[in-house]
Amino acid sequence: MQRTTLRPMMTKLFLILSLWLTFSSSVNGAQLDAPQVILRGIDYNITVTGDDAQTAVLSTAVSSYRAEPDGDGWVFRNVRSDDKDAVVLTVHSGNQTTHESIPVIAAWISVLPPILAIAMALLIRSVLPALMLGLWLGAWALQGMSLKGLFLGLFTSFEVYVANAVVNRDHVTIMLFTFMIAGMVGIVSRNGGMRGIVELIIKGANSAKRGQLAVWSLGLVIFFDDYSNTLVVGNSSRSITDRLRISREKLAYIVDSTAAPIATIALVTTWIGYQVSLIGDAIAKIDGLTMSAYSLFLNSILYSFYPFMAMFLVVLIITTGREFGPMLKAERRARSTGITAPPVKSTVGQDDEAALAMKPGLPPRAINALLPVAVMACSILAGLYITGEGETISDIVGTADSYRALMWASLLSAFTAVVMSILQRLLSLEEIVDAWVSGARFTFVAMIILVLAWSMSEISSELHTADFLIASLGDSLPVTLLPATVFVLAAFTAFSTGSSWGAMGILLPLVMPLAWAVMGANGQADPEHFYLLYSSVSGVLAGAVWGDHCSPISDTTVMSSLSAGCDHIEHVRTQLPYALLAGGAALLVGTIPTSFGLPWWVGMLGAAAVTAVSLRILGEPVENYHAD
Repeated sequence: MQRTTLRPMMTKLFLILSLWLTFSSSVNGAQLDAPQVILRGIDYNITVTGDDAQTAVLSTAVSSYRAEPDGDGWVFRNVRSDDKDAVVLTVHSGNQTTHESIPVIAAWISVLPPILAIAMALLIRSVLPALMLGLWLGAWALQGMSLKGLFLGLFTSFEVYVANAVVNRDHVTIMLFTFMIAGMVGIVSRNGGMRGIVELIIKGANSAKRGQLAVWSLGLVIFFDDYSNTLVVGNSSRSITDRLRISREKLAYIVDSTAAPIATIALVTTWIGYQVSLIGDAIAKIDGLTMSAYSLFLNSILYSFYPFMAMFLVVLIITTGREFGPMLKAERRARSTGITAPPVKSTVGQDDEAALAMKPGLPPRAINALLPVAVMACSILAGLYITGEGETISDIVGTADSYRALMWASLLSAFTAVVMSILQRLLSLEEIVDAWVSGARFTFVAMIILVLAWSMSEISSELHTADFLIASLGDSLPVTLLPATVFVLAAFTAFSTGSSWGAMGILLPLVMPLAWAVMGANGQADPEHFYLLYSSVSGVLAGAVWGDHCSPISDTTVMSSLSAGCDHIEHVRTQLPYALLAGGAALLVGTIPTSFGLPWWVGMLGAAAVTAVSLRILGEPVENYHAD
């Protein structure tokens, strides 16, 4: 009796698991790769393989399709349904007939998961639950939006899509690379390497101008991680800036402007793995685009106008001695009264400072940080060369296995930091492990965002979100407006959510296929017009940094305030006009003109010129204080 009761239940469970694990159906010698859900009014190309594929005929309620040759396989082209109910695909292969029922949903539903993620992030000011809700909605849509699918979608969003994101080899490589670099940062912070760099750079600072240049230079040197940059530079520089009568607001601004902006464009950072992985996942879903993810990322840097303008504006303000807006008042207060900032009562972030603090009693030695970083940089270059093929540098880099190169480099870098700490008897093995863990844990939340972003990308792919956007906008959206539109959208998303990584993860999987399709619709999907694709990718990356830089709920903005000992609201208030100036120049003189074919270097010089002239008009001089 018990066996009789359990058998139907086990049968149903088996059928459910089968739907979760595969979207393909076997057709008597032919293998049909059908979508899990069909968007109403959208054309599909459904592939079929096997010995009998060439004889296969697919039919719906109103149309019939014959398999056509496509490379090594066969394909049913432009399969379309306008039905409201589930579509039954009938496949005839040889003397056999097979039926498969596929749910049909409205095409606009495919864009709801990323839209919901963005909207919820705006509402609740948190990226993680917003992405989870977006995943749940996407998984529900893939179940046909049924009541049963609402509950199944909750489980599949985690069991299938999050799990797939975690077990992907390239994804695992990126996570290990990030952990290794972050752990290395923790070690060199504890063994005195970071403090050694600080003392090396600020040694000759005896005036307000030189002190600010020293802090700016320090921010550029610690380029490989925005969190480490923020915490190390801010905490290490407060004593020197207070002595030189530099306001805490100014210190927080310099720290914030040399954290994310440099991390997003430098070639060896904790950001690069995340950015390259998102680009790689998007490329894999674009037909006709064979460029490697790393090569595309390198080319997009040329069009990342905002990060360059943000860092240029800092050094321009320092060298000219001109300020404007609330920062002008703060700097004049510090110079005239010596009051660098009102007292800060918040104790948030004290644990962060302690985790990256140098072990008491150790001598600060810059070599302990410089050598691991040098090993990492050299290892990446060597790895790209070893794994790449071709006659030219661009060919070698373009064909190289960047994931392997990054993995090798991060491991050797961390190993170098460990060996140096042991040989100099600076840290015990237990202390090294603790330091590595302290550094790595700063990336934990970022890794969760990364995994959810990968999962969202797969959901969007299964829902054919890009196909819907292409069908809706491909023929109507001017390709020259796409990079600027993307830049503003990414900035708005990052500003509202406080997360540049979240904005990148949501938008890149959608923007790249859309940009490629719009280029194709305009007859520009060729190397001569690749600058449009580069600019669109940089629009997401640079726009996200701009929005994050302006956002009062951004983690790096908060950490900059804390590390500099500056009131958070005052930091946001004094920094915002400068960020808007740099962003406006980047958009109006850089992104938009280069979308019409202007060379990137002309856009870069033009944006720099507009930034300089604007500062000249808006700014007023501030006294350059000299210490005794």
